[in-house]
Amino acid sequence: MPAERHPDQGAPKTVSPTGRTEREGLLGGDPRAQAGDHLTTAQGLRLSDTDHSLKAGRRGPSLLEDHHLREKITHFDHERIPERVVHARGAAAHGTFVSYGNAASATKAKFLAEKGQETDVFVRFSTVLGSRGSADTVRDTRGFAVKFYTDEGNFDLVGNNIPVFFIQDAIKFPDIIHAGKPHPDREIPQAQSAHDTFWDFVSLHTEATHHVFWNMSDRGIPRSYRTMEGFGVHTFRLQNADGDTVLAKFHWKPVAGVHSLVWEEAQIAAGVDPDFHRRDLADSIENGAFLEYELGLQLFPDTEDETFEGIDLLDPTKIVPEELAPVQLVGKLTLDRNPTNYFAETEQVAFHLGNLVPGIHVTNDPLLQGRLFSYVDTQLTRLGGPNFPQLPINRPHVPVNDNLRDGFHQTAVHRGIAPYLPNSIDGGGPFTSEDGYVEIPTRVDGPKVRENPASFDDHFSQAALFYHSLTPIEQVHITEAFTFELGKCYEQAIKERELEVLAKIDTGLCEAVAAGLGLPAPKGEPVAHGAISPALSQIPAEPGPITGRIVGVVAGPGADVDGIGKLRKALEGAGAVVRVIAPHGGNLGREIVERTFLTARSIEFDAVVVASGVAETPDAGDIKARILLLEAYRHAKAIGAWGDGATVLAGAGIAPGPGVLLGDAPDKEFVAGLVTALGMHRAWERADAVMASEVPPA
Repeated sequence: MPAERHPDQGAPKTVSPTGRTEREGLLGGDPRAQAGDHLTTAQGLRLSDTDHSLKAGRRGPSLLEDHHLREKITHFDHERIPERVVHARGAAAHGTFVSYGNAASATKAKFLAEKGQETDVFVRFSTVLGSRGSADTVRDTRGFAVKFYTDEGNFDLVGNNIPVFFIQDAIKFPDIIHAGKPHPDREIPQAQSAHDTFWDFVSLHTEATHHVFWNMSDRGIPRSYRTMEGFGVHTFRLQNADGDTVLAKFHWKPVAGVHSLVWEEAQIAAGVDPDFHRRDLADSIENGAFLEYELGLQLFPDTEDETFEGIDLLDPTKIVPEELAPVQLVGKLTLDRNPTNYFAETEQVAFHLGNLVPGIHVTNDPLLQGRLFSYVDTQLTRLGGPNFPQLPINRPHVPVNDNLRDGFHQTAVHRGIAPYLPNSIDGGGPFTSEDGYVEIPTRVDGPKVRENPASFDDHFSQAALFYHSLTPIEQVHITEAFTFELGKCYEQAIKERELEVLAKIDTGLCEAVAAGLGLPAPKGEPVAHGAISPALSQIPAEPGPITGRIVGVVAGPGADVDGIGKLRKALEGAGAVVRVIAPHGGNLGREIVERTFLTARSIEFDAVVVASGVAETPDAGDIKARILLLEAYRHAKAIGAWGDGATVLAGAGIAPGPGVLLGDAPDKEFVAGLVTALGMHRAWERADAVMASEVPPA
């Protein structure tokens, strides 16, 4: 208990930042929200005018005594805080994690070990390289950071959508970020790795090769946060209630499956809708199509050498294929609430890998060790001092008695006069706890050296494993990505050096990229990579759920409105969203036109269907509608039409084939085919024509 307040002592009245008392807050909703209907100063003074500064006469100069002008301008001048050096571009959501209760054999962490345990969470997704104003769909690694507000304190799982990292040691982190950021002389290119300094670094530091391959794959341009895997990257040490330990890697498995954009879609979206991912996140939650992920653990024996099947578990550039160590699902995360205020929540949330709970411990991964320092250090600058844990989004949902004092933005009013331990004045408290967090005693010895273990020297075998585990179309995408990125470099020596790296991975890949660059392919001996891992491919073997998928229905005057209604009912029943696209806004009978040919673009839709009754209208051949259909076809999306809508497809040059669904009406058979096509994400059967742009002429 806190020290008793002396009779002569008082404290500020318990009010919220907006002046509400606790009682008023309970009666009027969130006590932190704005209070009252009248405009006031920050001191609560009601204002009669906020449009005119105080002047010496109507045409005279503004007066220094205008306290309202000074307060308003001063706050505006300081309302921006430094953006994150990395992961500046982010979006977030609140949710709940529910434990399956099957992790108790591995960890005593209550939020994982106790069946049915519900834990509030806040999740922030982000890109790494771009500024806050950059586009969502750039080719980049995505952050997947989760703050668990557990009953034992906050636990932060700060990971990415890629399970490995560019570097093995945190001391190189400033270097890789400086190399990836825009060139310092011109501040371009923004949020891209397609430039000289990035490829100069990764071709010289070949430990980056594995991560580069993931980034050049479809993983670098996810379809949405809903269809994006997450990884803890590092190996952690878990301890159960009996004191037994295991090593573990964390995985987030999206219930909707793992899907990506194609490169042209990503480029279009960056210009047409740079908020593509954050808009999808917010709209999905608002529409009730919540985002769902299952948390999984890969578990390994806690051996002295900290390796598994010859793989060094402390090397953050390595994975353990799921075929060797299956991912055991231990709980489900549902994101179902949007933030109320972007700045207060998404921007001010502060993650830290050192936010741990009993049963979860760090390892000697040298990248993890450096991150344990870096995260707190950066928050001191971004959030103005050491009291950033007191910001509402960062506060744990358990009692806090930290014995810390003062500093910028101290909002607690501590009692007592002995903020030190032990003491005999404030009752001796606060007291340590027998069931508090205790680091696992692990042996540490050896000479002080700036070296890596020999097991860190293999930079190529896992990149080769990743590449050869993908399907042919995914390999084509990687080839195109390398060709595009290196084609944006000016220094030929950099291109040649990266081709030398590719020659160690696969001869065909190297030759194809070299041909695209107009350079000779170097001779190299590809490394051995062992058994492939089918789990690394994103191409689904069977249809997945379609929750949150968006279907655009091309309609217009004379369209089969009843048929649109039937299609909507069936698709929305499966969790999808239907949006009507027409030449002009307004209504088509009972249907509201949500997009017009001018405001719609193919990137927004996972499938496009043409309603019957459109073909005979003057707008049937509108060039914007034809472009929408052709782009969707070229991007291998499901295309459909019923009735005379098929003639609109034919007029756009789209013939029957894989992923093109035709029917007389939107009946059960038609809807079933559309749901299956959506569940497969794309009609990859026509991929050769799609990727080569062999679309029939319009």
